[in-house]
Amino acid sequence: MLEMDAGRRAWSGRRRDVKLRVLAGLLGAFIAGHALAEEQDASIEQIAAAIEEHVAGRSEAGGGFFPMQHDGKELRLKLVRVHMEYLADLGGGVQFACVDLVGTDGPVYDVDFFLRGGPGDMMVTETTVHKINGQPLYAWEQQEDGGWARVPVTDATPRLLGVIQGEDTFEFTYRVRLPQLAGEARLWLPVAQSDAYQSVEVKGISAPPGTQQLEEHKYGNKVLFLRAGPEESGKTIEILYHVRREEQSPYPVGNSSPDRDLEPEHLVPNDPSLRAIAEKAVEGKASDLMRARALYDHVIDQVRYARYGSGWGQGDALYACRAKSGNCTDFHAYFIALARSVDIPARFAIGAAIPSERNDGGIDGYHCWAEFCADGRWWPVDISEADKNSGLASYYFGHQPANRLELSRGRDLVVDPGPVSGPINFLAYPVLEVEGKPIKAQTEFLFRRVSETRTGQRAG
Repeated sequence: MLEMDAGRRAWSGRRRDVKLRVLAGLLGAFIAGHALAEEQDASIEQIAAAIEEHVAGRSEAGGGFFPMQHDGKELRLKLVRVHMEYLADLGGGVQFACVDLVGTDGPVYDVDFFLRGGPGDMMVTETTVHKINGQPLYAWEQQEDGGWARVPVTDATPRLLGVIQGEDTFEFTYRVRLPQLAGEARLWLPVAQSDAYQSVEVKGISAPPGTQQLEEHKYGNKVLFLRAGPEESGKTIEILYHVRREEQSPYPVGNSSPDRDLEPEHLVPNDPSLRAIAEKAVEGKASDLMRARALYDHVIDQVRYARYGSGWGQGDALYACRAKSGNCTDFHAYFIALARSVDIPARFAIGAAIPSERNDGGIDGYHCWAEFCADGRWWPVDISEADKNSGLASYYFGHQPANRLELSRGRDLVVDPGPVSGPINFLAYPVLEVEGKPIKAQTEFLFRRVSETRTGQRAG
């Protein structure tokens, strides 16, 4: 078993402290004016419990809905999730929380909460809508004194909205904690690789004995495979990477065969209804590049970013078409299906979007994107990010920022040995089966930007 070095262990062990420093300067005057002397820090679990209790109490008083004023109207909201990766004790008896709530009017609202008090006695003091269906209303910018301030999205630089151009260099930790295992378990997780746009060095792997690396041949992915029993319950698997990533723009096809990327997949079918939509969207467009842009615009116009309810997050093209909502996998599955139906090769990749406005901490889950082939080149597109930030829609048609890490590519992945459930839909989070049945494993992504590309005190 390979072990992480002591420095890596010290850093990952300070995960929550890293996140606290990300937000430690937020609303400095607010904190200074409301600090409580000698207040004990609240744990992440205590902050989560306090915000859930607050939402539940206000919802009970509001007839089952959390009431909130925004833009001159009263919203009636239901709790979707608490962003555990962004909870932080800011010091001086002030805490920060970020929560998703869905409104009876349809959208999902990302709401920032500030709290004040000590463990077991925290009260919400400020509530602000940060995003609507993933689209930010403001960004956070670090000031010269180390504090942070809100910047209206109309005034925010691309960096504040998630884009680092040129190069980015960072350490990335992929961490999985095994649940209680009642029997024989098998686990598959991706291993990032170097390519023309990312240089990946595996600094260390910490895992129980008996892991092996599998080859996925169609797309060339590498997969870490582990067999485990009840004695491994609660153990952690970690991979630490050092990554240098370049901003991506259209690049030559080279020796690859785009025709294979016209083939359907389980959740990206060759469907007559999708073909009819695509043909209407591209009508009158003279080139594949123009047709691809028409499909890109169609997906932005028709699908809204929403992670609630059932069915989203599987990369199901027909679901995205029908529900007109979903996350990044659904956006790009829909685009890929439409492109293929009018003979434009398109393909899928997945990994993580590395935050651009801060230099370390947690990452809010995986992120995916797509590429299509036109004029002898592969064109990267990130449609869900373009949907969130309309001012960046032109950028994301043909570019991927440097602050990305690709973990795997392709759908319906086949490895040997493989899951009982069959080919892997896509591989970012681990696939875990216990006695042949799928089980979720707690997964965390962490990053630390290294010195050569560290964000300055005033981002942008």
